[in-house]
Amino acid sequence: MKKSAWLPAVLAPVVVAGAVAAPMMANAANTPIAGNHPTAAQVIASVAKSSDAQYSGKLEQTSALGLPQLPSGSGGSSAEGSAADTLSLLTSSHTARLYVDGPDKQRVQLTQQLAEQDVVRNGTTVWTWDSKKRAATHVTLPKDTAGSGTDAAGTATPAQLADRAIAAITPSTQVSTPSEVQVAGHDAWQITLTPKSSDTLVGSVRIAVDQQTGLPLRATITAKGQQDPAFSVGFSSLDYGAPAARLFDFTPPSGAKVTTKDLSDAAARDHAHGARHGDAVRPGQGVDPTVHGTGWDTIAELPAGTVDSSKLGKDGSGLLDQLTTAVAGGRAVQTSLVSVYLTDDGRVLAGAVPVSALVAAAK
Repeated sequence: MKKSAWLPAVLAPVVVAGAVAAPMMANAANTPIAGNHPTAAQVIASVAKSSDAQYSGKLEQTSALGLPQLPSGSGGSSAEGSAADTLSLLTSSHTARLYVDGPDKQRVQLTQQLAEQDVVRNGTTVWTWDSKKRAATHVTLPKDTAGSGTDAAGTATPAQLADRAIAAITPSTQVSTPSEVQVAGHDAWQITLTPKSSDTLVGSVRIAVDQQTGLPLRATITAKGQQDPAFSVGFSSLDYGAPAARLFDFTPPSGAKVTTKDLSDAAARDHAHGARHGDAVRPGQGVDPTVHGTGWDTIAELPAGTVDSSKLGKDGSGLLDQLTTAVAGGRAVQTSLVSVYLTDDGRVLAGAVPVSALVAAAK
């Protein structure tokens, strides 16, 4: 379930920027959203009860990260093409259909011009489908896999963004009093998380939560010094109720290329973290990153040899050269929300901080 995620892993430091505020969450546990003036803790706690929700809806995502517009599939190598496909989802608006029947049945449909990508989960079985490539992947998940959603090739839902932002509620974050908003025709409470750090690129994260169900309906991330969101994903339409059961069944079309992955045991899961030879990311990708700093200033570092930049092109016309600029010891890109630094020895550093902070951390 690789490929085009609306919020790639590199953006995780933007919202996964600290530890959970345990006392706040403990005091809010099992507390419903009460009255006309709930606390932020009550709103946050209500998200947990939405895990069994049944609904269908349309998601709208907008991005204004300052990345250049790149055509889908640009670049000569397969690594470049895959990276460009992902980046194309970060440089323009996209729409997806989302169907959810509790914690272990989800379907995401991302429709593009003359193409469609699907992720279908039914219990421990997951199918991904790319109509343009006529390729399907059949994944068997571990039986104890938490059914928390649809963070697979197609979308990061408001619920997933909310979970990550909630994890950033620490003494380094100011949490607003909830305000009333409407999203897709549903009354919601909106809370705003504002980093206290002066070094992060993030200005604020806003999360709107359905007043009745606790379902996150919209999440937006605004860069420091900007008024309009740099990244936003939310429902434009939403209907509660169980979707048709047939939506969670998938059979690949005749002639499709089918890849099977069995992740039902720990050894297979560990193996799945390794990248294939010949890709831009080499074996060892599953190694836990080294973490520098705390809170919103957190920087994640992957070890030397993680990236083979030659696979992304370094002749002045490749994707790497289009996206990055030369800096001391490597190449880097800084968007409005996150920076990435590729060192000459193959390390990767990323965080919601300026490039200068990444270069300093790499020394």
